Formats: sequence, C-alpha cells, structure tokens
Amino acid sequence: MTTNYRHALASGTAISRRSLMAGASLAVPLVAAGAAGVSWAKPKPSPTPLATVSLGPSKYAHPGMVHTLADVEATSLHVADSAQPWLGGWNRLVANGRSNSGWQPDPLETVIRGGDGQNYAQLFPDVHAAYQNALRWRISGEAAHGAAAVRILNAWSGMLKTVTGNADRYLAAGIYGYQFANAAELVRDHPDFELERFRGMLLNIFHPMNEDFLTNHNGAVITNYWANWDLCNMASILAIGVFADRDDLVDRAVTYFQSGAGNGSLPNAVPFVYEDEGLAQWQESGRDQGHTIMGIGLMGAFCEMAWNQGIDCYGHDNNRFLKAAEYVAKYNLGNDVPFTPYTWQSGPKATTAPHVGWQTQTVPGAGSRAQPRPVWDQILGHYSGRKGLNTPWVSQIAATLRPDSGGGYYGTTSGGYDALGFGTLMQYPAQTGRRVSRLQSFNVPDRYVRHSGSTVRLDPTTSPVKDSQFRIVPGLASQADGRISFESVDMPGYFLRHWNYQFSLVQNDGSAVFKADATFLPVIGLAHSRLTSFRSHNFPDRYIRHENYGLVLDLMASDLDRADATYRMVD
Repeated sequence: MTTNYRHALASGTAISRRSLMAGASLAVPLVAAGAAGVSWAKPKPSPTPLATVSLGPSKYAHPGMVHTLADVEATSLHVADSAQPWLGGWNRLVANGRSNSGWQPDPLETVIRGGDGQNYAQLFPDVHAAYQNALRWRISGEAAHGAAAVRILNAWSGMLKTVTGNADRYLAAGIYGYQFANAAELVRDHPDFELERFRGMLLNIFHPMNEDFLTNHNGAVITNYWANWDLCNMASILAIGVFADRDDLVDRAVTYFQSGAGNGSLPNAVPFVYEDEGLAQWQESGRDQGHTIMGIGLMGAFCEMAWNQGIDCYGHDNNRFLKAAEYVAKYNLGNDVPFTPYTWQSGPKATTAPHVGWQTQTVPGAGSRAQPRPVWDQILGHYSGRKGLNTPWVSQIAATLRPDSGGGYYGTTSGGYDALGFGTLMQYPAQTGRRVSRLQSFNVPDRYVRHSGSTVRLDPTTSPVKDSQFRIVPGLASQADGRISFESVDMPGYFLRHWNYQFSLVQNDGSAVFKADATFLPVIGLAHSRLTSFRSHNFPDRYIRHENYGLVLDLMASDLDRADATYRMVD
C-alpha cells in the first residue's frame, strides 16, 4: 500500500469537505403550464434558456436546500401527468394567495419583532410570497412567477438594514433568515436577481444575529430558551452557508446540531429515547404541541438541507430524530406516550443577575394538540421514501394533512408562516423512492465505487455512470439501526457482497449467508464526521475500505485505514 495518495494523506495533506462537494449547475424550469396554472402541457424544455449568475465555481449543489433540481424535475413530471397526490399539492400552491404573480413587496429598513412598534408582520408574507412564486416558476416555467419572486427579494435586499426588537428578534433572524435563503436559492440563476446584494443582506444582517444567539443566548442560562430558538438560527446559518458557499457556516451549523450546548442540538432537543418503543421525547413536549410540531418542522428542514449537500443529519445517533417525530406524531394523533420529567433552569446568567429558578414538566402538554402544520410529508419522504424505514405514526399524521399547503393557509399570524410547507407537492415519499447513490472516496475524491461485471473497484469517473450507481435498500439480513444493502442500478437483483473479505457484485440467491454478507450499518465517517463509513453486519469489527483500488472488508488499524473506509454518498 504505497500509492501516492496514501503518502499524501500520511504527510498531512488536507482534504476539505468542500473538495468532495459535486457542484451542479442550475437548469431552467422543466414544464410549461397553462395561463391559470392548472391546465398542463406535457414536459418540454423552456425555449429560452435563462442567463446564469455566478460567484465563481461552487462546490455546493445548487439548488440544494429544502429542494433540489431533481425534486423540481420529478414534481414537474408528476403534475404534468395529473398524478396524485402531487396535483393536489400543486393546486394548493396555485390557490394560495401568496403565490400570485401580481404580489407587490412592502419592504422595510427596520424590522421589529417583539416590543414596541413591532412591524414584522410586514415581512413574513413577503418571504412566503417570494418562496411560493419561485416554486411555481421552477415547476411550471411561467415567467411571471419568476419575476415576482425576484421583485420581492430584490426589494428587501435593497431596503433592509436592521432586524431588532426584544428577544423575539432572534426568532425573526432565524426563521426568516433560513426562509429567505431558500426562496433566493430557487431563483439564484434568474437574470434579474441581485444575487450579490442578497448574499450581502444574509451575511451582514441575518447571520451575525444567528451566531450571536447560538453563542450568547441573549445573556440567559443555556437552558432558558426552547429548542425552536436554537433550531431556527441553526437552520439560518446552514442555509446562508449553502447559499453563500461558506464552508465555515455549514460546518458551524452541523457541528452545533451534533453537539451544541443549547436546546437545539440533537441530544438536547431529543433528551429521552424509549428504544423499545421506537420513540423519543421532544424537548418542548411538556410545553405545548404547537411549538413542539414547529420544532419537528425546523429540525426536518435542517436535516433536509444538510442531506441535499451530502451530510446525513437525519440518521445521526441511530435515527434519533425519527424516533422524536414518531413520538410527537403519536401523541398528536390522540395516543398516550411515555414521559420522563423534564427539568430546566431559566433566567439570565448568574454573572448578570440571579437566575429565575428551576422548573419541571411531568406530563405532555395538551395545548394546541393536533395543530395542523405542514411539516410531516417532508419527514416521511426521507425516512419512509428514501430509507425504507418503518414510520407508522408519521405516516398516519401526514395523511391527515395531505395535500398540505404553505404560509398563509394555516392562519394569518406568524405561526401560520413558521414552515415553508408544500411537502406533499415536493417530497411525498413515492416521489423520492429508494435513494440512489454513488460512493465517492474520501481520500481519492476523483474515484467512485464501480463495477464491471462482478468485479468491484474504486475507479475514476466524471459523470454519474450507471455502473457507479447503487440503490440503497433496507438491509437484506436486518434493518435494525438503519442497516442497508447496495443493489446495482445497472444490474437489478445484484448486490455488493463480501466473500473471504473481498467484494464483488453478486446476484441475490436468497440465502441467509448472502443476506448477511450484503448487509451493512452506516456510521459516522471514521475519518470525517460529515461523511459515512459502512460496518459489516456479520463481522462488526470490519468496515468496507479500498486497498490498491480494490474493495475489501478490513479491520481498522491506522488513520490511513480509516480514511480508506470513509465515503461520501452522492445522490
């Protein structure tokens, strides 16, 4: 094992996460719609390609937040074919008043949320009007909606100077920061969009407030603020990082998700796990259900944005977030759930003033139980659609809202705008199907796992050729803890399988031995915490690694071994 790349790694050559990101250029909307937005023609390319705006080569996939280009293309095809439930979701979007292409923005220099003179109700309808028009433009190709979204976003980036108010200003900075970025991501290639100016607004107004909250928590003790406060600011930092191509912001947000001190990090937002029941208690469950479901929606949006950049937060800590979503869904469907008393400290830090005291919740909060919020189909789309996992309670609650809508449909106050919505339209599970991925090497990033006949090797490719594509299916031997198997897209029924610690592509013979040899547990990357390693189901001390570009099942004895066993799953 003396190839040059291993010597480079041994000598300390740094390989950044961005070097592994596959950039994707934006495409024009796929389908031309009728004037009313309901009568559809069959898919055809837009006759006039849109000019693109570029800040230079991007290592991030664009659009790559809650929606990707693949999402938009799949939705366009479903709606064009009048397929349900996507057509129902599209009709919800068309009927929503904020998606009207005649929407006129009403920007402010100073947005105030909380305290005297608050005026933020002037902001959130515009944010959602921009998002909904951008979505209609992307799906249908109707130029008027693209123009409307750009008109709204340009007006705000040309006017806004400050977001202020009482402590609630941090909610405004978080919620509207991440939503603004998602709307802008959909039109970033529009020739009339002031991309640089909008980027400056996000980086200079929203991001500093997001970071200030996660760092200082408004001068309060760390447990004072509910999970939602952290989560919206985490989502804003992540979204701004992707939009602005800022590695440091993306890394900051994902690291906080994994281990941050505040209540928005996964261990603190989901403090108690009931493993035998497949459930986990949400941090705000003893408070009320409106805020609890809001938190589920914010974490779902965060995980989706990370996923679309190749970072699996959904699966972190053995799918801990799925267990929390199941818990919240089960309770809001009218069922009993276990509850562990939750105690927290509130008030300012002791260095500034004595804290208020300690409080304890002993039962789930019944307030706003079963409140409709459009967050569930997105979560279902990942865990059931992509991963093939069992989601009994999320499946049931998602069905009660389907097809869901978006901002403005669920109430006129800010709570009705906390989620972008339209999960049925964009992320219903049958659309996503099983995840198809390529396995990109961490330490030889120009090479992917490929097969030629039964031979499996790490070989270079610059395009997503079929022999490098694998359908990620539930583990043939076990689905426990999210175990998976790799089925060839090019040769259905053939799977990656180890034999005598060597890998080949072999047809499934249905035997228990084959199933065990072809089943693996995805874990946090052994050489990079944002990537993935794969542990053998039947030899749990061994991992998939490459050696001289061949694939082997091996023990991990060194840093080089761990680097060889780390991969990025490229959708």
